[in-house]
Amino acid sequence: MDSEFTRKFQVPLERDNEMKTILMAVYDALQKKGYNPINQIVGYILSEDPTYITNYNNARTLIRKLDRDELLQELVRQYLSS
Repeated sequence: MDSEFTRKFQVPLERDNEMKTILMAVYDALQKKGYNPINQIVGYILSEDPTYITNYNNARTLIRKLDRDELLQELVRQYLSS
């Protein structure tokens, strides 16, 4: 039965760099507009509702280029490597 095996999930290094660049741009746009960037990004990740992200500097368009699963994987990896 297939459910007995653990699936392996891996994000290519180039994608990690792209995610970081996008996330930093979104963070910067939210901060410049006076929002709490961490709260807004977490709200977006949990709900996938793009209205958590400002349109300023195309931040909303940028964040929608990221796959939530890949983003969460990278955030957990970075947190645990600290």
